[in-house]
Amino acid sequence: MSGKKKSPRQHLCGLCFCWLRDFMLVQHYDRRGLYDTALTKIDEAMEHTPTVIDLYSVKARILKHAGDLEAAAALADEARCMDLADRYINSECVKRMLQADQVALAEKTAVLFTKDGDQHNNLHDMQCMWYELASGESYFRQGDLGRALKKFLAVEKHYADITEDQFDFHSYCLRKMTLRAYVEMLKFQDRLHSHVYFRKAASGAIRCYIKLYDSPSKSAAEEEDEMSRLPPSQKKKMRQKQRKAEARAKKEAEGKNEETSASGVSKSGKRHVKPVDPDPHGEKLLQVEDPLLEATKYLKLLQKNSPDSLETHLQSFEVNMRKQKILLAFQAVKQLLRLDAENPDSHRCLIRFFHKVSSMAAPVTDTDKLISSVLEAERPSFRFSRTLLIFLLCCQLHGKSLIETNISFLEKHKDSLIHRAAAAEMLFVLKPDKKAEAIKLIEDSNNNLVSTSEAIVPVRKWRLKDCIAVHKLLGTVLVDSDAASRGSCFSRWKLRCAEYFPCSTYFEGRSSSAISKSSEHHICRNPENGGANHTADENAGSIASNGKLEAFKNLAI
Repeated sequence: MSGKKKSPRQHLCGLCFCWLRDFMLVQHYDRRGLYDTALTKIDEAMEHTPTVIDLYSVKARILKHAGDLEAAAALADEARCMDLADRYINSECVKRMLQADQVALAEKTAVLFTKDGDQHNNLHDMQCMWYELASGESYFRQGDLGRALKKFLAVEKHYADITEDQFDFHSYCLRKMTLRAYVEMLKFQDRLHSHVYFRKAASGAIRCYIKLYDSPSKSAAEEEDEMSRLPPSQKKKMRQKQRKAEARAKKEAEGKNEETSASGVSKSGKRHVKPVDPDPHGEKLLQVEDPLLEATKYLKLLQKNSPDSLETHLQSFEVNMRKQKILLAFQAVKQLLRLDAENPDSHRCLIRFFHKVSSMAAPVTDTDKLISSVLEAERPSFRFSRTLLIFLLCCQLHGKSLIETNISFLEKHKDSLIHRAAAAEMLFVLKPDKKAEAIKLIEDSNNNLVSTSEAIVPVRKWRLKDCIAVHKLLGTVLVDSDAASRGSCFSRWKLRCAEYFPCSTYFEGRSSSAISKSSEHHICRNPENGGANHTADENAGSIASNGKLEAFKNLAI
């Protein structure tokens, strides 16, 4: 039997079995957070069959989960180039580019499957909401609130258009007697604003308005006043920079207008007149008198249509605390406790609220007395929870109960990183002089291996997004006086997470594309290493491991 040669059918079945085994096993490793093992297995599969597009897409997904967004976008673009007629792969590539904050490149890639003419507006006309949401999130991460708000409000406008389009359907259904479709349409209209896309858009708009309230943009008079205080040399440099920026923006606008006019000619020779966007960067959207008032409009829609979403009540708490609406903030806290009392964000809101109440002066005005009476009246509803009853007595105990409750929360979730970070932050809020103790709570966290029934091998508990959130907390709230030094907790946490997540570009892990770029730049600039004679082709091997597959550029498919 061993001397017999396998038939082509048996050989093909064996290859399919091996490929499916590796392909499915790779995705299992990815779901369990074993990214190094998943990348090793997917590289073996790609080396065996380099023409399978799904392997490239799966590797891009693994790299995205591992934290190397730029390499994931490059690999997704490589998969797109292997089949230029596949719209799904093109959309997947656009999504990866937007996650890597490559908005301009993502826009050029997305319009490849739109009609000729004003291609960017075609995406808006087709109500391509996933693209607008991803673009808005990317602009928000980059700090461009104007464009982010413009994208989020564009999605909200789509739902307003859907609502208006239903009016034509009323008379049509009654005339044609399609009552079943009419009833379904009415039910759909009732839950229209509970759709996940609207919830994401409204939530994004509220976050933009909150950030705009916390750090308002400077007016022209304030900028002119600051300019007048500068010395003449710096003033001249600033004005030169402004002129260059204005000239660059004007040149880009003229280039876009030329492209639009050139592409706006149809095959018959007729020129299409396209509407001009008067506010392409969303600057007018930022010029609002009361950002919290605008945020409240969308918050009411979320409270009505998405009452079971934790994010709805988290944003309600943030908005109402800034507006000094104590009872509305208390209502948000109650909803958070109803949905998930053990959530670290719910714990933050609970501590912050009662800390705010305990620091308030004795009620003097009628409004203050009314607030106090409502809080007192709500006490019987909290009898089922001893912890919450202690909270309501915090005013008489001068904050001692808050400290004790925060400690009990920490002891209950001492093995969870995000819960320890929430407890550390609230400890600093309650006792600002205990910053060192709060930082120690975070640094004492252990990322131990945990065995589960679902995983083949033990996996670590920490997730990348949680570690990034803790790193930002150490850099903003619990910031050291020597935060820039290598020995600060901010830098120590970054080095520690780089060990656990070697592919993460945020933590500059040893296997990330950020390190590959910096090392290539150093080699090219350092003549002692012979870098002046090296080309990009010689460095392709180091980039290939992160998804920028230079070796496959000449691959004939």
